[in-house]
Amino acid sequence: MRFKRSVSITEREFSRVFQLLLCRLIVGAVFFSLTFLILHLGLGFILESAELKAIRDLVPEFFRQLAFSLMEGDSAVLTDFQATAHEAFLGFMGLLGTHLGNIVGSVIGVFLMYLIQRFVNGLAQFAVAAAVNDRMASFSRTRFSAAFFKNLGKAALYELVYVPLAFLYDTLALLASWFLFFFLPSLFSTWGIFAAVVSVSLTMTALILLQALKLTLISAWMPAIIAGGKGVFAAFAESIKGGKDFLRRFGSFLIACYLIVFVNVGVAICTLGSGILITVPLSFVFLIVLQFVNYYETAGKKYFLSRDVIAENDALALDSPKNDDAQ
Repeated sequence: MRFKRSVSITEREFSRVFQLLLCRLIVGAVFFSLTFLILHLGLGFILESAELKAIRDLVPEFFRQLAFSLMEGDSAVLTDFQATAHEAFLGFMGLLGTHLGNIVGSVIGVFLMYLIQRFVNGLAQFAVAAAVNDRMASFSRTRFSAAFFKNLGKAALYELVYVPLAFLYDTLALLASWFLFFFLPSLFSTWGIFAAVVSVSLTMTALILLQALKLTLISAWMPAIIAGGKGVFAAFAESIKGGKDFLRRFGSFLIACYLIVFVNVGVAICTLGSGILITVPLSFVFLIVLQFVNYYETAGKKYFLSRDVIAENDALALDSPKNDDAQ
């Protein structure tokens, strides 16, 4: 029932998808430009270096030498090519070693740009969450700009805490999945190609389970700040406690994660990637709505499904037959 109601509210709040899309496109363009500038200033010397040109020239040279070796039956030319490639590689590594400071600075700069971009995108998502809550709590229509500036202080503090924690969690989840991907085939070494299939399948399952767990643990964090009026840290403590309906919330987020992967991958394939401009921000809006539906249901609070339909404790408290939205 919670999942169904989340879909219904997301449908009625579909305009938020375009608001979030516009923000993400603007933020993406700005930070892509800044990242490109950092890489150009810090690593531009690599692209213009003779050492990199020598390595690029090795690729067509390898195929020429390979063809010559096959036609002439002489493998000595490949031995000579190996020595040339080794010399070019050492030269390139020497170039990187003499500019190690530039490389480290560029990596740090790109990393900071990534975190700041997540922070700014998070401010937009917090504004959408505040507008969605207004709709559910009082069926009022809040403009995105009004929700953004009204909640900017709380959103900034929330994102300052959330972004590093989420990055750390996602990094550990990726490392665990990476280890699982390379460890599992050794357990099924006699299975041949099926070992690789099992490894990929179980790794994807682990990734989705870990993401669903993260979403469940923080599902009440943002709603407790916006709808509950709690501070950022008090809301976080309340969220990670779990509660009596932890498994129910975990199940809803697990289904949501699988559905999001299925829809985004399917749309990307069918539309050659263009459709994800809609499905990606739609996924974020749906997850926001699902968080608030779970929060309201767990707290036993009423919330609007439509103008004349109010939900309370998984039962409709008011369902007017005159309501067109409920049809």
